Amino acid sequence: MNCKCDTSKIAKAIGISIVVIILIIAVIIINNSKNPNKSILTAIAVQGDNTTLGTTTIKFSQNDIVIGNAMTHETESDTININENGIYQISYQLFGIQEGSGSFNFNAALLVNNNVVDSTFNDGPVIEDLVNNRNTLTSTVILRLNAGDTLKLSGISIEDITYEKARIDIEKIL
Repeated sequence: MNCKCDTSKIAKAIGISIVVIILIIAVIIINNSKNPNKSILTAIAVQGDNTTLGTTTIKFSQNDIVIGNAMTHETESDTININENGIYQISYQLFGIQEGSGSFNFNAALLVNNNVVDSTFNDGPVIEDLVNNRNTLTSTVILRLNAGDTLKLSGISIEDITYEKARIDIEKIL
């Protein structure tokens, strides 16, 4: 058998293949290590955590997920402490219920350093009878926060609303 093999072409192809594989591995490593310092906080309020009627800041008795150090929360508190400057995505659910009769309405907003952030004000529907005297408000916002800021979720109402359940999920995204 007579075989004419150009070993220099084969060596070049192998060399190029090795370079391509190294580049692919480098891209995968870089993409997987872009945000190794991820910070997430999920706090939950259950029935009995919030007994104040009407307008109040929401206390959370449970920290469900805590990853990283960008924000901290002490259980039974209404205050989330921001420890790092950055951009934060904040999502919440606030469940309100009224046992009495009359109009039913509550709203929600986020407070930074005890000041309402107007762009986060969440209007709930006004219900004039007892057809539906419970409601859940949800929202997701992105805010720029600074180290030393405090964050709170507020239920706002002139009616006798009890906030039986709530959840807040915060992730530092930048």
